[in-house]
Amino acid sequence: MNLLEGFPRQKIVFFTGSGISKESGIPTFRDEDGLWKNHNPEELASVSGFFENLEIALEFINNLRLKIYNAQPNHAHQIIAALEQNHDVTVVTQNVDDLHERAGSSKIIHLHGEFAKVTSSLRRMDPQCIRNVPMNVPIKVGDKAADGSQERPAIVMFGEYLPEEAVEAAEKALREADIVVVIGTSLKVYPAASYIGYASNYALKYIIDPGEPNYTAYDFTHIRKPATEGIDTCLDLIASQL
Repeated sequence: MNLLEGFPRQKIVFFTGSGISKESGIPTFRDEDGLWKNHNPEELASVSGFFENLEIALEFINNLRLKIYNAQPNHAHQIIAALEQNHDVTVVTQNVDDLHERAGSSKIIHLHGEFAKVTSSLRRMDPQCIRNVPMNVPIKVGDKAADGSQERPAIVMFGEYLPEEAVEAAEKALREADIVVVIGTSLKVYPAASYIGYASNYALKYIIDPGEPNYTAYDFTHIRKPATEGIDTCLDLIASQL
C-alpha cells in the first residue's frame, strides 16, 4: 500500500464528489441512472418544493439516508484517511454522506452539508438548531428544531448559498496545498466546481474519474479510472514526481 512514506510531509487536498461514494453503493444524482432520473429535484430538493411536498420529500430523503447508513467506506475513502499517517490531509467534499468520517479522515470540509445532521427550516445556519441524527433514524413531519420550526436535513438545497465558513476553509486549503486530487466529480456543479481553480500553479494536480469531467480550464493530469482503482495509480504518480 503506497501511503507516500519517506517523503517530506505534504499538504494534500482531496476534492471529492459522488463518484467516490458510488462505489460504496450510494447512488449519484446526475448520472444516467442517478436519482434525478426518476425524481424532480425542484420538487424534492429545493426549499419551496421540500415544504410543498414535505411527506414525499422526507420519504425520499430518509430512504437515501438509510442507504448511506448501510453503506461502507471503500478503498479510496480508506486510503485518503490512512495518508494522514504521513501527511497533512484535508478532504473538501461535495458529498452529504459520512463515509470519509467513518473511514477515519479527521479534516473534512462539507460544502453541501451533511445528511447526518438536521437543522431548522427557518434558520439553517443557527448552531443552536443543528443536531446529529443517526441516518437510520427517519426525519418525520412534526419533528421540531430548537426554534420550533420543522426540522430538515442540514444540507444545501437548490437555491441556497453554500456555508460561508466551509467555502472560506476550502479556498484556503486549496491555495495552500502541495498536492490536489479531485475524485469522482464531473466538475459541473457550481459554484463548488470552480474552487479547484484556487489550487496553486506549483501544486501537483490530478483528477480521478472514468468519464470526461469539465477540467480543461485547469492544469490537471486525468486518471481515467474509478476512484478505488485510480487512487493507487494516482499515489504512484505522485511518488514518481516528489
